[in-house]
Amino acid sequence: MSVIRIQGVTHQFGAQVVLDDVSLELQEGEIAGLVGANGAGKTTLFRLIVGELTPEHGTITLARGLRIGYLQQEPELAGERTLIEEVSGVFAEVFALEKKLHDLGEQIAAAHEGPGLSELLETYERVNSRFLTAGGQEVETRIRECLGGLGFAPADYRLRVAVLSGGQKCRAALSKLLLQDRQFLLLDEPTNHLDIDAVRWLEKFLAGHHGGAVIISHDRYLLDRLCTRIIELEHHRVHSYPGNYSNFAQTKHRQILTLERRVEKDSAFIAKEREFIARHLAGQRSREAQGRRTRLERQLAAGELVTGGPRGQRSAKLAFRNVEGRAGTVVRCEDLGVAYGERVLFRGLSFQVQAGDRLGITGPNGAGKTTLLRVLLGQVTPTEGTAVLDTRRGVGYYAQEPAELDPARSILDEIHAGRPDLSEPSVRSILGAFRFSGDEVFKPLGLLSGGEQSRVRLAGLILAEPEVLVLDEPTNHLDIASREVVEESLQGFGGTIIAVSHDRYFLDRIVRRLLVLRPDGHAVYGGNYSFYLAEVEQEASESDWPSSSAPGEPAPVPSPNRLSSESSQYDRLSIEEIEKLIIEREGQLAALQERFGDSTLYRNAESLASIMTRMSELNEELRHLNAAWDSRIACQ
Repeated sequence: MSVIRIQGVTHQFGAQVVLDDVSLELQEGEIAGLVGANGAGKTTLFRLIVGELTPEHGTITLARGLRIGYLQQEPELAGERTLIEEVSGVFAEVFALEKKLHDLGEQIAAAHEGPGLSELLETYERVNSRFLTAGGQEVETRIRECLGGLGFAPADYRLRVAVLSGGQKCRAALSKLLLQDRQFLLLDEPTNHLDIDAVRWLEKFLAGHHGGAVIISHDRYLLDRLCTRIIELEHHRVHSYPGNYSNFAQTKHRQILTLERRVEKDSAFIAKEREFIARHLAGQRSREAQGRRTRLERQLAAGELVTGGPRGQRSAKLAFRNVEGRAGTVVRCEDLGVAYGERVLFRGLSFQVQAGDRLGITGPNGAGKTTLLRVLLGQVTPTEGTAVLDTRRGVGYYAQEPAELDPARSILDEIHAGRPDLSEPSVRSILGAFRFSGDEVFKPLGLLSGGEQSRVRLAGLILAEPEVLVLDEPTNHLDIASREVVEESLQGFGGTIIAVSHDRYFLDRIVRRLLVLRPDGHAVYGGNYSFYLAEVEQEASESDWPSSSAPGEPAPVPSPNRLSSESSQYDRLSIEEIEKLIIEREGQLAALQERFGDSTLYRNAESLASIMTRMSELNEELRHLNAAWDSRIACQ
């Protein structure tokens, strides 16, 4: 059942149109992901739904009695209250009932067998019934479970909100929201400031939430595990895609490929027609040339021919020079330990990294991940054991803390200063891969956002082309498109990578081994994050210990599907025949996707299942068709 209906909504700030004739229905019980470039209007859409903004045109209708919980990126909290007081304020009515019960208990004790005892007992019974119905007995437990799950220790409870960090305030606001039992949740970047354990706890909570939710997030792993629909905001409009984020990414990739083929085909046709018209307009075949010109103009005006497409939408992939370097051991750690007074970050840590390895390091906040990198780089002296990094190979370090950049220097000058041997077109090409195009390259560094500065730093590091990359949370502050630029670039890097990250999607795509640091120990796993999660759950199932993944947690989702290199039944077809089949299948898939905008579909489980099955079949067929097409193109 549709609980939020958006019809023909247009909204702009001054002359800038943000949303243009947007229509969307959000269903009861569904969890949808809302994605789009920074500034596309995702937060604006949320603010329109909750009534903070009013659309210039169109309507937004909520189901009667619908209670919406809205998490803002920068929440406002009462600074003078303690953390526990602020979060407990959600249950003010329950605590008022509890106090009333306490007062009534004292009155009953004082009344003994007096004339008002019977009335006091009846009142106590009514109040106690309301208290139990409101879940009063579980309130304290729920508060502590929520605060603990989101990374707060009991020692934090008495801290005043005013002294909390920005990240702690965001986690406190998320705790309050989750404890309010709202029917429908609008979550704007809920995983910001959460470590890997807290994100998994949040996933478990949301998986068990019986209402609906829309999540704006750069955490693609979370979008994979929770979402049954992805809503993309692009060019001021929304488009819905059934399935999780990986399914959306594959569909978008196919759409771009198809449009590129169409642009190439139509551009060739237009060029051929114009050449004929120019050659024969004044000759014996002038009538035919005039007819062709009229027809071409009509086709262009009607939009039957595509002259501009996704070129520039797909991020360029950076090409590394051969930096594979020498074989041998890059890092050797033996019985390594670091402690600050009585606080031990880790000890007894032994592992090696060979040339060409891709080691990921993850774990909860405070486990010592950044400290370990700084030990390897010689910036921190260990309290026990040894750590050796072969710095002769050339090491590039991306620190989590922002580097000092000259605020007056332009982006172009900053990159050019690090590689003066490169021409300006070459530098601009690199910056284009990091989504700095046109006059943006002349923008002063002091005017850049945190994410833009991160992209500049990463571009400079990659241009240095060291043999060893040491990366501390390289995808922090980056939107999804920028993260994918970094990942695609690193996939082509032939050297050694050591990366600390909470980004599980990044860990799945980039690393081949994973070092997990936890307060109670550490372990190295011979695979990516999903491999580690499967191993831990398998170990837990084989023993009598509880699984490390919480009950009800969705099964891990594999990395985005890569095109198979297996032989295909389509290999005997020509490129034109393959393209025709691709267009037909994509048309069928698009028609099925359109049906997801019909709210009546969700009332018929059999029809929904049938459509999902057919879509899965079409996706698989398209996977083989595109593989066959790529193979043919590569052979030309």
